Amino acid sequence: MTLLIARNIKKRFGGLQALTTLDVTVEPKSIHSVIGPNGAGKTTFFNCLTGFYKPEEGEILFEGRAIQGMPPDRVASRGISRTYQNIRLFSNVTVLENVLVGMHRHLHTGWFGAVIRPPTVRREEVAANDEAMRILKFVDLDKKADFVAKNLPYGEQRRLEIARALASKPTLILLDEPTAGMNPKETEDTTDLIRRLRDDLGITVLLIEHDMKVVMNISDLITVLDFGKKIAEGDSLAIRSDTHVIEAYLGRGAATGDSYGAKTPAKTEA
Repeated sequence: MTLLIARNIKKRFGGLQALTTLDVTVEPKSIHSVIGPNGAGKTTFFNCLTGFYKPEEGEILFEGRAIQGMPPDRVASRGISRTYQNIRLFSNVTVLENVLVGMHRHLHTGWFGAVIRPPTVRREEVAANDEAMRILKFVDLDKKADFVAKNLPYGEQRRLEIARALASKPTLILLDEPTAGMNPKETEDTTDLIRRLRDDLGITVLLIEHDMKVVMNISDLITVLDFGKKIAEGDSLAIRSDTHVIEAYLGRGAATGDSYGAKTPAKTEA
């Protein structure tokens, strides 16, 4: 079953039409990228999906159920998590505590239990810490669990954001420019992490990214936006050969250049 269907989405800000009859379909266990210039409507689309904006028209179905207009906490409880263009960590607490914050909706201890601390509460705390450490190991931050978040290098702070998003146990994760500002090594490591979200965890990834090498290498499907409209959609080969996309977004030499490799396919079960 198709995981996410956004149909006929329209979003206005006063006289500005930010999204115009936008249709996007996301298949499960895929990496689906959304590209376009600044102001194309990419982050607005993410905000509509996650409940920060309510579209004026259209419907959004996640796992067959309507979610448009839901508040962000209810959208997250359905299995959608996200990161942001700008890092939004709790900078003055530890790496481990940042991940634990992301797990809060799956924990059951109330204020009374937190004060009395019966055995069930202590068992839940141990289980939560174990799960948080497992997530940190997945993003290669387990050895820095006790570091204060603001003291991590930039690339590791980005990975911690992904770890915190994973803590809510999502089916779909929205990554908004996860490699922005990274050096080549950090970009390579983050690209590999995004692949592993799909291949190892079976999580569907919806990705906004301006680094075209990243997009072309890992995307199963690419949607191109311009002024809030979808102007092209296809795999990396189709997008690279689309004249309008090449000229507007990738440059005239992108279709024949060697800088954009073929994507790495998803793992298949034997």
